[in-house]
Amino acid sequence: MRILHIDNHQQRKYGHLRVSWALKLYTGLVRAGHNVLAFSDRDVAAYEAPLGIRELGKKKTNLRLLQTVEAFEPELIVFGHCDLIENSTFAEIRRRHPDIAIAACNNDPLFVPRNAANIATRCEVADAMFVSTGREALDIFAGKRASLWHMPNPVDPSVDSADTSQLTTDDPRLEADLLFCSKSKQHTERGQLVSKLQKSLPEDFRFHTPGMQEQPTLWGRDYERKLARSKMGLNLNRQEGYQWYSSARIAQMAGNGLLVFTHAAARFDEFMPEETLAYFRDESELQKLVAEFHQDDAKRQHWASRCRAFFHREINNTLYAQYIVEAATGVPFTHDYVWALGQ
Repeated sequence: MRILHIDNHQQRKYGHLRVSWALKLYTGLVRAGHNVLAFSDRDVAAYEAPLGIRELGKKKTNLRLLQTVEAFEPELIVFGHCDLIENSTFAEIRRRHPDIAIAACNNDPLFVPRNAANIATRCEVADAMFVSTGREALDIFAGKRASLWHMPNPVDPSVDSADTSQLTTDDPRLEADLLFCSKSKQHTERGQLVSKLQKSLPEDFRFHTPGMQEQPTLWGRDYERKLARSKMGLNLNRQEGYQWYSSARIAQMAGNGLLVFTHAAARFDEFMPEETLAYFRDESELQKLVAEFHQDDAKRQHWASRCRAFFHREINNTLYAQYIVEAATGVPFTHDYVWALGQ
């Protein structure tokens, strides 16, 4: 199938990339056997704009997208966070090419008002909307054109290639006992939990928090190296309690063999096997779990390796991409996707 994938493909980062679920989706579509063309709205806008000022290239970018559709003749358009592309442009594509299926993907949380409004707007023009929050929370968007689907955060075997579950605590390659990377301070109080946890840990416990407490944020290869040198990871979302919602760090950590602590309120136990993710409900329980797994290498390695294997087998980006294609085009599923319960 010919697929046009519209998102921020970060071409102007010149290799110094932020971790991108969009790039994982693109790679997954290719691995699933499709002919995929990437259209990077932000990069096109900067290229087309006078003096490279991106906002001045918005109109031209929408015209270039129409031109691309005419030339490439996609059977499916998959678009993500491409805010420079107007709904009217997608409507014009549908007018000119009524047989093209259009799928929208949104990997941001519903508790951010701007994001929820963006999902609602895109549901007006897409045939299918895929959101990283669980299906039961998506009914607020019902009644528009788009059918509603959950999508997980996948691993990419070529990116998430480390396996720290095989390393013991005394291995010199490990430099962090627990890792939490974050820089966002809006819509969250998780920084307080991080500070309290730090105070409860022994002085020799290596709790690394890049992006917080005056520490520099890690991107690209620096971030990948940090994952490959960490024993356990803390998956704190800006807000908890949304079914199956997590930031993309859950796959980044699990896929690289870190033992992952995550809040029980997200209910990942509904499709994750036992002895994979380590669930906590409050600060006290998290402290106990961190101490327990830190002191028991065999248990930590067992849980982390099971979690890594499950992600790579059942939540990899090839299956993820093929699920989006199948759900968007209405064909029967070719795999029992573990996150597709009841959809």
